[in-house]
Amino acid sequence: MKDKILGMLLKEQGFVSGQKICETFGVSRTAVWKAVHQLTEDGYQIEAVRNKGYRLIQMPDYLSKKDFVNQLHTDWAGRNIYILDEVDSTNDEAKRLAEGGEGHGTVIIAKKQTAGKGRRGRSFESPMGCGLFMSMIIRDDILPSRASMLTLVMGIAVTKALETLTGLNVQIKWPNDVLAGGKKICGILTEMSMQIECMNYLVIGCGVNVRNESFPEEMKDRATSVLLEGVDLVSYSELAAGILEQFEVYYRMFMRNQDLTEIVDEYNEYLINKNRQVTVLNPKDQYEGLALGINTRGELMVQTRQEVKYVTAGEVSVRGIYGYI
Repeated sequence: MKDKILGMLLKEQGFVSGQKICETFGVSRTAVWKAVHQLTEDGYQIEAVRNKGYRLIQMPDYLSKKDFVNQLHTDWAGRNIYILDEVDSTNDEAKRLAEGGEGHGTVIIAKKQTAGKGRRGRSFESPMGCGLFMSMIIRDDILPSRASMLTLVMGIAVTKALETLTGLNVQIKWPNDVLAGGKKICGILTEMSMQIECMNYLVIGCGVNVRNESFPEEMKDRATSVLLEGVDLVSYSELAAGILEQFEVYYRMFMRNQDLTEIVDEYNEYLINKNRQVTVLNPKDQYEGLALGINTRGELMVQTRQEVKYVTAGEVSVRGIYGYI
């Protein structure tokens, strides 16, 4: 009952009368009061005013395992979970656990990362309690040559979850950023342990900026958070569960052919690179062209003056995004 009432309070974002709650769920006022009391014990701040009803005014500081499990509706993703106060990086912790034998779908969530990682060894800003820092272990029969596509699978999963839960206009910047308002709100990092032609395991991590009120000077024009985009009532548990639920859906599509055949059209709808001038910088050369979208292999197709090039890796700057004009 408390989850149903919480969902109603989150949706309304204002006072909801006790009578309306009773009528909606067919329960007594006493049952409503008990459910609200349970929510306050879980860390939700709920204002109760006579003749007005109940209003959610603040979410818990962070997620609890109990709250997360109650929100989660998956078959395997996140069914085994570690919630930690602090780690060096959730990806590194996931790799340590994977080396110790932890199984497929195990998830690690941390309130803070002291050495959060982005692509190409960059650091990832991870202050205490401001973001959702989450990594998952994948153990499956995946060809190593196809594994990098899971970065894109996680990208669309995060995008769909954020869009559904916050109502924000969210887009993807290939291959591993999720944007809101043209600024980065999430980064994704996939790392793999393999032998010759065989994947031992894969770790895929995402860091979502949730309650950041500001960013360092060098990042403020490039980064944003759910809070800065005007949404302040977001449950960490609901967001984590939502991402994992969406990931399962798209992962299932991916695994049917181990490619993006079933995802590519929807992915391209969210792709901010598409139909924009981009600059591609890789170890061999640098060139400009018009991004056409991704193909079923997850490659970014770029039309240059001479030909269509298929980008598998490297840095891709988009005109008008992150300061590239």
